[in-house]
Amino acid sequence: MLKIDVHTHILPPRWPDLKGRYGYGGFIRLEHTRCGHARMLRDGEVFREIGENCWNPEARLRECEVSGVDVQVLSTVPVMFSYWAKPEHTLDLCRLLNDHIAGVVEAHPKRFVGLGSVPLQDPQLAIEEMKRCMRELRLAGIEIGSHVNNWNLDDAHLFPVFEAAQALGAAVFVHPWDMLGKERMPKYWLPWLVGMPAETSLAICSMIFAGVLERLPGLRVAFAHGGGAFPATIGRIEHGYKVRPDLCAVDSPHNPRAYLSRIYVDSLVHDPRMLRYLIDLMGAERIALGSDYPFPLGEAEPGKLIESAGLDAETNARLLHGTALEWLDLPKDRFG
Repeated sequence: MLKIDVHTHILPPRWPDLKGRYGYGGFIRLEHTRCGHARMLRDGEVFREIGENCWNPEARLRECEVSGVDVQVLSTVPVMFSYWAKPEHTLDLCRLLNDHIAGVVEAHPKRFVGLGSVPLQDPQLAIEEMKRCMRELRLAGIEIGSHVNNWNLDDAHLFPVFEAAQALGAAVFVHPWDMLGKERMPKYWLPWLVGMPAETSLAICSMIFAGVLERLPGLRVAFAHGGGAFPATIGRIEHGYKVRPDLCAVDSPHNPRAYLSRIYVDSLVHDPRMLRYLIDLMGAERIALGSDYPFPLGEAEPGKLIESAGLDAETNARLLHGTALEWLDLPKDRFG
């Protein structure tokens, strides 16, 4: 059965010294330490250690053979978004990252699909780069962060970007980053364990309550990590909408539960009971296999959670590839 992993991250094997290129710090530098190993550093401090499967397509394909993944959807590592930087510098970095992803896809068109990144802090630049991603690089869409500096995804500055994504037919993948409340979570990896699910729920609620999904019915947007905390708290969110419409229904008159059929999420929930709940809540047609490859908080064996959850063949097929193909707007025979 065709297996498409919609949530995988990739980096180029090397890139210029961005501090020297732009004249200020805060950017990620890649330092190869030994064969097959490297460190991502920010202003001299280690952000993350990575292996060659983060930059080497051949290493990825070898591991895909072991796990049975036929297709990976490639997107950058969120720390590379760089929304805090000068827009022209973020654009330059995005173009570098997008050209690399496009090259990997071009070399292995039946094994990889690409998502670009854009300088969202400047919506017009973001739209122009998204056009380049879709029209010139032939990527399937873009990956964006759960917020852009002080803008949540309901901010009016960002609506033209979503409007352009709908017009271009670009899939949008929302990934949490720069987690809220991280200053209060200095220990125990809590920004990743607590902050990320909250970030994703904030992003979903922002788009729903602002009416973004209502105004753009053709927008295909997916959220990482099973939608974060949103599915588990939809009851509370709906109740709030009902009892305080004066606070919740100011920009969209519809019950937030109505939009469960308008968003996609990946399957990365780590627990078969949660996966079954997600299917019951949203339907298998809204859920796509996503592993967060190749990072440790991801699924070590992509697709195992789905395949071991005791689901029928039709549901398995939908989760393993059907929803991904719909979200990406790609025909199944592209990978035949």
